[in-house]
Amino acid sequence: MSAPTSTVSEAVTAALATVDDPEIRRPITELGMVRAATVDPDGRVRVELLLTVAGCPLKDKLRTDITAAVTAVAGVTGVEIEFGVMSQQQRQSLQSQLRGGNAGAEPVIPFAQPGSRTRVYAVASGKGGVGKSSVTVNLAAALAARGLAVGVIDADIYGHSVPRMLGVDARPTRVEEMIMPPQAHGVKVISIGMFTAGNAAVVWRGPMLHRALQQFLADVYWGDLDVLLLDLPPGTGDVAISLAQLLPNAEILVVTTPQAAAAEVAERAGAIALQTHQRLVGVVENMSWLELPTGERMEIFGTGGGATVAESLTRTIGAQVPLLGQIPLDTRVRETGDSGQPIVLAEPAAPAAKALGAVADRLAVRRESLLGKPLGLRPAGR
Repeated sequence: MSAPTSTVSEAVTAALATVDDPEIRRPITELGMVRAATVDPDGRVRVELLLTVAGCPLKDKLRTDITAAVTAVAGVTGVEIEFGVMSQQQRQSLQSQLRGGNAGAEPVIPFAQPGSRTRVYAVASGKGGVGKSSVTVNLAAALAARGLAVGVIDADIYGHSVPRMLGVDARPTRVEEMIMPPQAHGVKVISIGMFTAGNAAVVWRGPMLHRALQQFLADVYWGDLDVLLLDLPPGTGDVAISLAQLLPNAEILVVTTPQAAAAEVAERAGAIALQTHQRLVGVVENMSWLELPTGERMEIFGTGGGATVAESLTRTIGAQVPLLGQIPLDTRVRETGDSGQPIVLAEPAAPAAKALGAVADRLAVRRESLLGKPLGLRPAGR
């Protein structure tokens, strides 16, 4: 005897509620994407699903996830999915829902709001070539692997490289005035490289750089992130100044190599925090040594640069700036970056991966600041 159709229908509705939109990461039923779901007397289920945009790149994943969820319901003999597209009014309603009911409101930067629980780390360096992007990408992947919701903004507008290093080749999806960022390895990513043709150069002055960063922060739908990492361009130019204006609560993570010349420049990049009143979370020394097959360490770029930067910034800022870790030089960091598989995931036992993972652990457990948060205190009565 087959189960009553009404019972199967209720179970199918419950099953559909377990399927998340791959981009927004919320149930498709909650987002108004399920137009109808009917069950025939023979147990065959027909689902009408509305995509946010025509030609949705994740249509196949939605088909797979819905089929798996509904097929698991007792009494279901088959699943048919018919795809449609949301109307402009439905997309506007979805945008309003995602923005908390403020459909026509000017987009705000959620990470700059007093109640934001997202930890924002701006990864900076004094000069190029120190592996700042590699550190950013691997920290993001390591934090995501620890169960945190992580986003990365490739703020190095001129030298964007994060999409390749994370293996992201998809384009962002636009829902009205909102941008849905692609994901890889559990990390949401946005980069100017996703909006340019091929490998075209970006030739912009300060105001356009500021606007691009502002759009990445306000127009992209990030959801509820635990950590947001920004891969900054080298030096202390326009983007670093814009970041201080848009995200004054961002914390600076300085990357350097052991080389004295690199360390001197890295100190300048870190010292900008004294002018912007941002917190320096620490220093990462990259390419610290090369481990030889004999077990010996070859210090190709010298020694002590990371510790020197940390000590100098501690004196300059007047607060402790720790050396968070030393990352050994390993060709696999480059190889995995080129293939879009960060070393912390592809070769977790490698010394460089372990060192990066240890830095991620220190960033993941940092105590939250009470700045701007209500403490629930009341003045005592007289």
